[in-house]
Amino acid sequence: MMNLFHELSQQCSKATTEMYSTSFSSAIKLLHPSLRTPIFNIYGFVRFADEIVDTFHQHNKEGLLIEFKKDAYAAIERGISLNPILNSFQLTVNKYGISHSLVDAFFKSMEMDLSKASYDYDGYKEYIYGSAEVVGLMCLYVFCEGDKKMYAKLKPSAQLLGAAFQKVNFLRDVKADYEQLSRTYFPEVDFQNFTSDMKFQIEAEIARDFSGAYKGIVELPIKARFGVYVAYKYYLSLFKKIKQTAPANILEQRIRIPNYSKVFIVAKAGVRSQFNIL
Repeated sequence: MMNLFHELSQQCSKATTEMYSTSFSSAIKLLHPSLRTPIFNIYGFVRFADEIVDTFHQHNKEGLLIEFKKDAYAAIERGISLNPILNSFQLTVNKYGISHSLVDAFFKSMEMDLSKASYDYDGYKEYIYGSAEVVGLMCLYVFCEGDKKMYAKLKPSAQLLGAAFQKVNFLRDVKADYEQLSRTYFPEVDFQNFTSDMKFQIEAEIARDFSGAYKGIVELPIKARFGVYVAYKYYLSLFKKIKQTAPANILEQRIRIPNYSKVFIVAKAGVRSQFNIL
């Protein structure tokens, strides 16, 4: 019966991913079947923490995050939790030996979201590491399935991919972050006077991240490569659309990739994968 409870928990993480991110859930479903559940488990955990700091404005967010953090560590230590999201996450952490330092860094960035409104360069790097790069590294633990040499080799690229995704999210969500949450992640950027030069500098940084990330994607194990490549192409397409958008318009709308474009991305990626020309 314990297996039934674990299965139910993991179904909750999968449902969470599907409800919150059609793009990520679609990409996860392109991974090898043995990798999908643990990646859903990681996303469900990350999503819940993110919801606490971003949307639970009518509640004591600090108290909820403290409780969630405490329960997460207890779940990992005990190997069980009655919170299905935390139970599924601990299953993945314990099965794949995910470093607890990554969980520590993630929670530190979530705590920063409770109080910080702007960042200097060091704070910006620290926030991105904890909120995005470590998520990529958690997933890399799953993809490498215990191969420590492969993990060490691919670690820099996994961090760059997580950073690229996060920075694209920052640009996509500028309006909500700045107007609704009073947050400015990019250092030395004034969104009341957001210029083309400021936008170009950010885009150049993101382009470097994508370039470094791609080098690692093509070296991923075959079971993980296609799904990660599709997620990369989703975000690269979103990035290209943002680059084509004027600075003033970035502040007025949330840039999206239409569903028909996502279908095209998957189809094109599938063809390239078949011919091993990612």
